[in-house]
Amino acid sequence: MTSKPENDRPLTPVLDRVKLPSDLKSLSDAQLCQLADELRSETISAVSVTGGHLGAGLGVVELTVALHAVFDTPRDKIIWDVGHQCYPHKILTGRRDRIRTLRTGGGLSGFTKRTESPYDPFGAGHSSTSISAALGFALARELGGDPGDAIAVIGDGAMSAGMAYEALNNAGDLGKRLFVVLNDNEMSIAPPVGAMSSYLTRLYTEGPFQDLKAVARGAVGFLPPPFQEGARRAKDLLKGMTIGGTLFENLGFSYIGPVDGHDLEQLLPLLRTVKARATGPVLIHAVTTKGKGYGPAETAADKGHATGKFDVITGVQAKAKSNAPGYTSVFAEALMDQASRDDKIVAITAAMPDGTGLKKFAERYPRRCFDVGIAEQHAVTFSAGLAAGGIKPFCAIYSTFLQRGYDQIVHDVAVQGLPVRFAIDRAGLVGQDGPTHAGAYDIAFLANLPGMVVMAAADEAELIHMVATAAAHDSGPIAFRFPRGEGAGVDLPELGEVLEIGKGRIVAPGRGVAILSFGTRLAASLEAREVLSARGVTPTIADARFAKPLDRDLILRLAAEHDALITIEEGAVGGFGSHVAQLLADEGVFDRGLCFRSMVLPDSFVDHDAPVAMYDTSALNAPHIVAKVMEVLGIVELQGKQA
Repeated sequence: MTSKPENDRPLTPVLDRVKLPSDLKSLSDAQLCQLADELRSETISAVSVTGGHLGAGLGVVELTVALHAVFDTPRDKIIWDVGHQCYPHKILTGRRDRIRTLRTGGGLSGFTKRTESPYDPFGAGHSSTSISAALGFALARELGGDPGDAIAVIGDGAMSAGMAYEALNNAGDLGKRLFVVLNDNEMSIAPPVGAMSSYLTRLYTEGPFQDLKAVARGAVGFLPPPFQEGARRAKDLLKGMTIGGTLFENLGFSYIGPVDGHDLEQLLPLLRTVKARATGPVLIHAVTTKGKGYGPAETAADKGHATGKFDVITGVQAKAKSNAPGYTSVFAEALMDQASRDDKIVAITAAMPDGTGLKKFAERYPRRCFDVGIAEQHAVTFSAGLAAGGIKPFCAIYSTFLQRGYDQIVHDVAVQGLPVRFAIDRAGLVGQDGPTHAGAYDIAFLANLPGMVVMAAADEAELIHMVATAAAHDSGPIAFRFPRGEGAGVDLPELGEVLEIGKGRIVAPGRGVAILSFGTRLAASLEAREVLSARGVTPTIADARFAKPLDRDLILRLAAEHDALITIEEGAVGGFGSHVAQLLADEGVFDRGLCFRSMVLPDSFVDHDAPVAMYDTSALNAPHIVAKVMEVLGIVELQGKQA
C-alpha cells in the first residue's frame, strides 16, 4: 500500500517504511537511492511550511542516507557541524511526524539537540566544533565510555576556523579510529573565504588524474577489490588523492577523495569498507552541491541557506511587509555614511556579510571591507592590528559569535586600549534559532572590561547616533548592540549625532517609580507607562544608552527623586542592572531605603519561539513591567506604613 499525498505532500512509499535508521538495513541499494529522492522531497515540503535552513540539508541528503544505512546509530555517533544540514537526519531518526514544527514554539529545534533525541549525540549551532567533539567520543570509547564509532560531518566553510585544525592535529597525533566527512560544497553561508577553499577547489579541478597504481598508497587499501582493480569509477573516486590529500595525510589522516557526495553507488561501498577496515583516523572528502535537487535553491545566491516559508513550485518566499527599516539595514547605511566622510573607516565580518549588512558596504567600498571567514578570534585581533596601525575598524559580529573571540577582546584589544569598534548585531533573543544564537551575554562580558565603552540602541535613530559616536571615539574600544528585526518606526536623523560618552537621557518624566532601560526594552517600558497612567501611576522612563561607563549623575538623581528604581535590559544577569546595583551600593543609596529591582533574562536557556513569545517567557514584555511596578509600589507603601 503506497502513501497518498496529503496537503500537497509528495508521495514517499519508501520513506513511509522508515521510522528509525535501523529500518534502512532492510533496504536494497536501489531502494536507498529512491529513499534519498523521497527524503529530499520531504525536506523541501517541510521547510516550505516552516521556513529554515534549506540548502545545507538538501546538499547532504545522500550522505545522510548513506551514513545511517552503513553505521549503527545511535550507538555510532553522527555529529553534524553547525547543524544547519540536520533536517533530513531528523526525518530519518523518528521525528518525521514533527518535522513541520521546526523552529516553532514547542517544536523541533533547527539544530541538533541532545535533549531532543538520542540520535543527536552532540548539540551545535556554531561552526567548526564537530571534529573536536567526535574525537572526544572516540577517546571516551577507548576509556570505557559509550561504545561505537564517531563520525564528524563538517563543511568546507567551517574549515576556515582554527578550531577545526586544532582538532585535526590532535586527532592525527592520537591516531584513534575516527571518521571525518568533509562536505565540500564550495559554499558556506557566504562564498567561501581563504586559502583552504582554494586548496580544496584545486583538488578536483587540477589534472591530469594519476594512474591508479600511482595512488595505490595510503587509503586505497580501504577500497573493495573492484575499485582496486582499476575501474574508471575508482579513478574518479581517487583523483587528486596523491597530491590533494597531502595536507590531511601529513596531519595523520588516511585521505579518501574527492568522491561524489550525491552518488550512493560510490558512497555506500566506500563507507562500508572504511567502517570494516579503518584502524585510525580517516578523512573522506565528499564533493556536494548546496541546495541540490531544488532549482530555486541551486540558483539562489545563498543556495537557499535560510528561507522563510515558500511556495514549493516557484520557490517564492512569503515575507511579511515591513513597516520600518530593519536594524541591520540602518546600521549598514549609517556606517556607509560615516565611511563617506572618513576614509580610515573599514569594516570586518566573520563570514556574515549579508547578515551583518556589510554586503552593501563591500559593494560601495570593496577595498575597505574584509570577510575573514568563520574566524572570529582572527577577526578581533585583525581589527586590533588595524587599529594599532591608525585605521578605524568596525568589527561587525553577531553577539552569539562574538563570544568566540572573547580572549582576543580582552588580551588584544582591551588590555592595549585599542579603538576597535564592535558592532554587535542580534543582541537579545533572536527567535527561531533558539538558545545557541541568543545574544544574551555580551553586556556582561564586555561591561566588566576596563576602558571598554558599551552602548545599546533603544531604537533605530539611536543606532545611527551610536555608529557616529563609535566612529568619533579614538581613546579605546567601544561597542554598540542592536537587535534582529524591524526598528520601532521612529523618524531617522539625516546625520548621526556624536553622543557624550556615559550620558543617558530622560524620555518621560514621572514620579514614584523610575524605569531605567538599556536597549530596545524602552518601547515596552513606554507601553507599560501608558497602562500604568490609566491606573494613576506615572513612572519616569529613562534610556541609559551606556552600560559602561554608567551615567552616575542620572542614576543617583533617579534614586534620590523616586521611591523605587527598576532597570531592564535584554541580557543575562551580571550585566547593566548589576553594574547599577554596584554603584547604588557603593554610594550607600540602599542604606536610605531605595526599593530596587533589576529585570533581566532568566538564568536559563530560552527555547526557540517567536521573539515576542520568548520575551513573554522571560517576563520582559510590557505586562511584566506593569506587574513589577505595581509590586515595588506595594512594597514602598508597606514600608511607609511600617515607618
